[in-house]
Parts: sequence; C-alpha cells; structure tokens
Amino acid sequence: MTSEADRAYWDAESDTFDDEPDHGLRDPDTAAAWRELLGSVLPEPSARVADLGCGTGSLAVLLAIDGYQVDGVDFAPAMVAQARTKAASTDRAVAGLSVVVGDAGAPPLRDGAYDVVLVRHVTWALPDRSWALHRWHHLLRPGGRLVLVEGFWSTGAGLHADDVAAAVGELFDDVRVRHLTDPRLWGRAITDERYLLTGIAKQGVQ
Repeated sequence: MTSEADRAYWDAESDTFDDEPDHGLRDPDTAAAWRELLGSVLPEPSARVADLGCGTGSLAVLLAIDGYQVDGVDFAPAMVAQARTKAASTDRAVAGLSVVVGDAGAPPLRDGAYDVVLVRHVTWALPDRSWALHRWHHLLRPGGRLVLVEGFWSTGAGLHADDVAAAVGELFDDVRVRHLTDPRLWGRAITDERYLLTGIAKQGVQ
C-alpha cells in the first residue's frame, strides 16, 4: 500500500507532471509515437483497458479517443482531477473513459473484466510487486494481456528488463521485451534502459 507521504508528493507534482514530453504528450509527434507503440501490442479498439497509475491520464485519454474502454486508477487525487479535466477538455469523444482514486498495486476494479492491464512507470515504485502482479493477473479475462512500460533510468532508479521479465513469467506466458530507443517517445534521445514488456495471463493461477 502507498503512504500518505507518497500521495502528498504526487499530488504536489501534478501541476508540473505534464511538462515531461512523455507525460503530457503535448507534442503531436510524441503522442503519435505512443499511439503507434500501444497500437502494436493492444487488441482492437473497444477492448477494455485498466490503466493503473494513470497519472494525469494522457495515455488513458489517448486510448479512449481511439475507441478503447478505459478505466484509469491513480492514488493521487490531484492527478485524478487533472486526468478528468484533460478528458473533459479534449475535442474528441472519450465516453469510454473513467478515472478513479485508488492504489495501482491493489486497484478497486472488478476481477476478470479487462482485456488489458496497462502500467507505465509504476511497477518500480511499488512496495510489493509480487502482490501487485497477482492482482493485475486477476483483473484480466482469460487470454488477457499485461502491458508494462518500465526502465532503469540514469538516476539509478527503476528495474532492469530481465528482472521484470522473470517476475512476470511466473504468472504470464509469451513474455516479450521491446527496448524503447525511439527519441520521439521521450522528446529527446536517451541512453538509459527503457522498455515495454508484454505477457498473456496464464490460466489456473490462484
């Protein structure tokens, strides 16, 4: 579970969170790069997506505009408020989007209701990643897909892809890692480790 100190920190970050190109997706080239990346691993639009740790909702809104049914969760109320404002201010339909306050590691969502669990830059910060992976697995329908975007950044924070793949492989089949070196995704060239990881939910997991 997240602490009140963590919640307060991310609430305070909400006003400037979108200043990072990959957070706000304000540049059309950056938004297009993320749309292309996610479109290459997600099922067809109308699929139901749980966007956990959705922050200010940039990816959730992007996917909702494309026709996905998206339930966003973030534990910082100010982030959720920003996401709702972003959805309301877009000139495109986002009828299939909802955003609620909740813990990404233990989201208040219905088991077996989702085709995709999407988690970007959250797994590394969770106090109990094993518990979170089990919870995310239970959110998925049979054959549902986990999509993680993570990294081991130049700051020294984060998780290496091999370590995440090993943990995910206990609960998910067909685990694949794609390293994200395209500078359009980040608004600049990067030299640290950033990657997308996917897996298909194993059956019979308790």
